[in-house]
Amino acid sequence: MEKEISDPTKAVSGQRGPASHERRMQIIQSAHEHFLRYGYQKTSVTDLAKGIGVSSAYIYRFFESKQAIGEAICSMVLGKFIVAMHELANSDMSASNRLRKLYITLLDMSLELFFNERKLHDITIAAVEERWCAITQYHETKYEVITKIIQDGRASGEFERKTPLDEVVVAIVETLYPFSHPILLQHPVLVQHPFFLQQSELEVLHQRAVAVSNLVLRSLAP
Repeated sequence: MEKEISDPTKAVSGQRGPASHERRMQIIQSAHEHFLRYGYQKTSVTDLAKGIGVSSAYIYRFFESKQAIGEAICSMVLGKFIVAMHELANSDMSASNRLRKLYITLLDMSLELFFNERKLHDITIAAVEERWCAITQYHETKYEVITKIIQDGRASGEFERKTPLDEVVVAIVETLYPFSHPILLQHPVLVQHPFFLQQSELEVLHQRAVAVSNLVLRSLAP
């Protein structure tokens, strides 16, 4: 039995008709299955229509294009990242531990998507290249979460307060890209250093995430 997916929690561009319509979810479910099996680029609206047993014209009553369907899927995929980031930001851990864990959380979830749901990973690449709304929401969440963590750290005395907040947040976002950007994760740059020679690429990525987060935290010390 195929695993059911939930309705997107946020509207995405290119949708038509009522958001809660049963047929809309059938289209999204069928698209999810096709994208997992064949990939986003190799799936057409005609393929989806055949899978559901309706005409392509009927699908266009709910979505303006294949991209609009892809955005709905991407929104659900990235929605897991958004939920995880909010849960981390609101956890009881110290600000330092929350920031440190953010690097590992985004890396682990990104690698899970890349290796275990590779066909959906391809959708996120399309989303990045074409600047879909789901990607915008994802990046906005990163800024919100990091801002909260830094503000909490400054309030608790863990972090310095002299550097402008916006500057700190932008810098941290930049350091997260190598561990969460779908395109960069396809081609990790592995330095040939004795420390890394006997380790797998995944181990190296985790060690680098820890090293970068530790460096960032030292720079934030009061």
